[in-house]
Amino acid sequence: MADAQLIDTVAWVRIEGGRILCARPRGKDVFYIPGGKREGDETDLQTLLREIEEELTVALLPDTVAHVGTYEAVHGSDLVVRMSCYSADYRGTLAASSEIEEMAWFSYADRALVPPVDQLLFDDLVDAGRLR
Repeated sequence: MADAQLIDTVAWVRIEGGRILCARPRGKDVFYIPGGKREGDETDLQTLLREIEEELTVALLPDTVAHVGTYEAVHGSDLVVRMSCYSADYRGTLAASSEIEEMAWFSYADRALVPPVDQLLFDDLVDAGRLR
């Protein structure tokens, strides 16, 4: 995997009632933890705030952001996805933006519906008793 391409992403971990918020982008059939790739020299925090506002129309509260974990997994034959995960409180009403086809609250039973890097997060959350 020496010549694998790294995709560096930031994700928002929002858990309510033992379920985690996931989103399915328009034109895709896979759900992801909300977030995305940084633009230019954005920090993790700047990327997180921008992506979540773009995707889910809410404003994360910067002083509540906490690192949950960073995960890496092979995706396809030549991609490695790194996902830095953060929890945070928000203000506003969660809603799918023009980028997002639908939102869903997943339990551990839905693990197979998300990509490999997201599955690592699901494993840690269930081990910690946060995801049912």
